[in-house]
Amino acid sequence: MTRVALTLALTALGGCAGRPAALDPAGPQAARIAGFWSLLLAVSIAVSVLVLAVLLDALARRRGGSLPPPPAVDPRLERRLTFGVAAAVVLTAVLLLFLFVASLRTARALNALGEPDALTVEVTGHQWWWEVEYWDSAPARRVRTANEIHVPVGRPVLVKTRSADVIHSLWAPRLAGKKDLLPQHATSLWMQADRPGMFDGQCAEFCGHQHAHMRLTVVAEAPEAFQTWLAHQRTPAAEPTEPALLHGREVFLAGPCALCHTIAGTTAAARLGPDLTHLASRTTLAAGTLPNDLGALAAWLVDPQSVKPGVHMPPAALPPRDFQALVAYLGSLR
Repeated sequence: MTRVALTLALTALGGCAGRPAALDPAGPQAARIAGFWSLLLAVSIAVSVLVLAVLLDALARRRGGSLPPPPAVDPRLERRLTFGVAAAVVLTAVLLLFLFVASLRTARALNALGEPDALTVEVTGHQWWWEVEYWDSAPARRVRTANEIHVPVGRPVLVKTRSADVIHSLWAPRLAGKKDLLPQHATSLWMQADRPGMFDGQCAEFCGHQHAHMRLTVVAEAPEAFQTWLAHQRTPAAEPTEPALLHGREVFLAGPCALCHTIAGTTAAARLGPDLTHLASRTTLAAGTLPNDLGALAAWLVDPQSVKPGVHMPPAALPPRDFQALVAYLGSLR
């Protein structure tokens, strides 16, 4: 009995995590979803209380351990029962219709955030990371990054989504609802942050071994700070001046890293893996699996399979001097 109680207590405590919190909305889309959830909860509680009251009343009327003999047919009692059943059916139909209309209004509101000055962001799901591209009519001004979506506070954002392999689902619970990312099929959702902060997101559709390690961060900042960040992301990687960093760049370009990754300002322009032009400016590595520091970066490069088994990235089998230079170079890409 103690084990059962402990299991139930741990299960209940597992739902008390502070982040991500769908019931602590930070934007209008998430607020509408949280409001509809609260409405469903209130109706469910009211119906449950009513049903339990009827059951308890029936139990209280039953005396002793056996049922009394059936009474003689009473037309008045029969009419009352018929009226009660009819009222219950009508009430159920009204409640279902009310919730149906409320759900339609909520769904319509989730797709009604668009404005002429909306920011457009294209998000592509990969196993197991997020490719993020800021669209611009001039291709040279487009920005490509990974695992972080920067947005200006108070501005609607149209997130166009697709998958490069299997079905994924983008979910930043404090900002918007879930949206499935489908191979060869475009989908989209609207989101908006009403206050600055860092909001957790996650793939919400099982997509393989490392589904649990496919996280992302939405960074909401003041419009001026966002424009500064965006302008910096458009710049190529800084030219290294220290000998160790120059050597690290040579190691990167001469090895297998350049076959999958891009570093703007160098000859590395592959798009199989995340863009590394400003890698060190991000908060995490490996789609939220590791903190972004030199120690975690070295651990990720030397044996990625020990961090995310099944990930499509080979280990960096390099001599110690080359490896240290590579880590230092990647850690300088701000």
